[in-house]
Amino acid sequence: MIEYDFDVPFISNLALREKQIQQNYRPIIAVHKWFARRPGTLFRGLLLSEFTSGPLADEFYRSQNLKGKRVADPFMGGGTPLLEANRTGCAIIGFDINPMAWWIVREQLEHLELTSYRRAAADLRASIEREIGHLYRTRCVVDGQSDAPVKYFLWVKVLNCDGCGRQFDLFPGYLLSENVRHPKNVIICAACGDLNEIDDRKRPGGCAICRSELHIKGVVSRGKCVCPGCGKAHSVPGTRTKPYAHRLFAIEYVNPQCTKPHQGRFFKKPDQSDLERVEEAETRFGALLPKFIPDDAIPDGDETNRLHRWGYERYREMFNERQLLGLELSCREISSRQDGRIRAALATNLSDLLRYQNLLCRYDTMALKSLDIFSVHGFPVGLVQVESNMLGVMNPRTRQPVGSGGWLNIIEKYGKAKEYCTRPFEIRHEGGRKATVPIPDEWIGNLANGRGTGQDREVRIECRDSAFGRLGKKTLDAVFTDPPYYGNVQYAELMDFCYVWLRRLVPEYGPFASASTRCGGELTGNDTAGRGITHFTEGLSRVFQQMAEALKDGGPLAFTFHHNDIEAYFPVAVAVLDAALVCSASLPCPAEMGASIHINGTGSSIIDTVFVCRSSGRTRRKWLAANTDQVVNLILEDLAHLRAGGVKPTEGDARCIAHGHLTRLAVWGLRSAWNRALPVADKLGSVRIWIDRFGGTASVLAGVRDRSNLAPLQRAVAVNESALSYGKESDDVSF
Repeated sequence: MIEYDFDVPFISNLALREKQIQQNYRPIIAVHKWFARRPGTLFRGLLLSEFTSGPLADEFYRSQNLKGKRVADPFMGGGTPLLEANRTGCAIIGFDINPMAWWIVREQLEHLELTSYRRAAADLRASIEREIGHLYRTRCVVDGQSDAPVKYFLWVKVLNCDGCGRQFDLFPGYLLSENVRHPKNVIICAACGDLNEIDDRKRPGGCAICRSELHIKGVVSRGKCVCPGCGKAHSVPGTRTKPYAHRLFAIEYVNPQCTKPHQGRFFKKPDQSDLERVEEAETRFGALLPKFIPDDAIPDGDETNRLHRWGYERYREMFNERQLLGLELSCREISSRQDGRIRAALATNLSDLLRYQNLLCRYDTMALKSLDIFSVHGFPVGLVQVESNMLGVMNPRTRQPVGSGGWLNIIEKYGKAKEYCTRPFEIRHEGGRKATVPIPDEWIGNLANGRGTGQDREVRIECRDSAFGRLGKKTLDAVFTDPPYYGNVQYAELMDFCYVWLRRLVPEYGPFASASTRCGGELTGNDTAGRGITHFTEGLSRVFQQMAEALKDGGPLAFTFHHNDIEAYFPVAVAVLDAALVCSASLPCPAEMGASIHINGTGSSIIDTVFVCRSSGRTRRKWLAANTDQVVNLILEDLAHLRAGGVKPTEGDARCIAHGHLTRLAVWGLRSAWNRALPVADKLGSVRIWIDRFGGTASVLAGVRDRSNLAPLQRAVAVNESALSYGKESDDVSF
């Protein structure tokens, strides 16, 4: 059982490492972007601690066959719990209200003949190369050679002053590259636009070409700028009726065969031939009659209203003409494929490619790479944008893609993802060394890819509200899920960006009949759509009740959750109580990367609480804390287990752990007199009152601060405890 066999230090160590570079541990996620994917190692740990009997650290690296077990996920999103269950032989049933989630999980699980795919993908890229490959070439300024492949085109927004009519660049700063991955700092001259390589950013000196003084600080600050011609003040974005125009100001290219000595990256100011290529792309696109480029309007929304403020009214306005030309040609090539499975795979690739092929991508001046549009789980509109080479760039020496965002990159990672389905593996860390451990008898999918065995598995994926899914009573052995975290991510608003393209390429699929992935039943808080905490609570409760009815007696409903605000946990408690379940455990595990752009510097936690809920079973007596001091003891123990796994907990982590324990205890304390027929507001109020009377988060955290030195912390040296060290059977409480 999870309550006794889940090894927090062991799984925490794996999950923490996985989240640093998730594609190395779970290549399957590279099929297509989804948001906030939880670690596959976490859900593998939960599955094996529930259904196997040996020590988890041993079972984890053994091939498993859990045939006969049936597992459901009512909020499948990117599909992590289902992929882990399917891999071990379980029958799986997944639901999601979002058509993009349905499509992505389907693509991850559906059989694909990999050789045929790679041949078709190579043909696609070669076709685009013949058509527009020359538009992604430039002359090397070091050795004068032409036809060097461009890695990135860099664009800046420009403003026409309504005072004097002058057009000027809206640079927030003139630093193009830091001297971290390039030997020197690269600074743009505000006067002539030339690129200057300097040693000291604090003393940049003068431009090598025009001798003007170089500056780091740009013309835009805090949404304000002043016209350099007449001095008139402007607001940015101000009141926009259309998007800003852009100017190409720099190019990063590659030339591994450069005939002259050169250190670091290759940067240049665009020359006349570069600008002529831009004009050619605009002319060629203007002469096209697009068949696949969406003309959909961008609806109002909590995230999309930011786009409206910057003048974007239609999705197609978020791309320049060279990108639209390449995407239209790619779509035409994909649609001509006769093999439906190959066509679906390539359509998925194009949908994922869109993340980098748009003019909302930003350039990381330290890492010197493109940040895809979803790097912050929103629509970030910056003043400097990066356009990636659509074809991708191959390093002729390593035969590996360089840069990001091109067809070459997408095809490569998709192929590795599907290879992983056939030959999954785990990574073991021992004594500072990392080893890949093949798991030979496991595989992912509806069919055993490439094995010729004829094996298949029950895979049922539905695009619908799981509260209304057809599930028989007592037919599930377990439910593992990662539900929406109230208002953390606006999944539908973001995924519409890809969906409006994908549905034009594969219109034959039923879930793509709708013009948008948005749905009134979506369980995210959203001010624009009028969805608040009552809506979230009611929806979560319906789903939990449905799952509880389908679970066999004592089967686990285990789910992850975290939020900075304790009030976001009240619906969780209500949903568990409405489903007549008891929280038998609340376990901590890393689930985010601390350096993730969308949480870095926000004080947010990287730790999820794993809630384990059952209709009957047993829980540890010591987990039933009777006062604040006892909860503090539980949190300190959790923090020690996390440190033993290599985590350096912060106060934000301790806060989320405290929220988990208080929610679990509220369910225990309220269950005997719970009345699910009461209005939602009353039920939420009951949870609030119980937690406040118990002492609340503030008093618990005060106790933790007094007794724990939170981050920064050094990794503790500890031995993983066995299940027996937590307490004997006589220390349990049945329910």
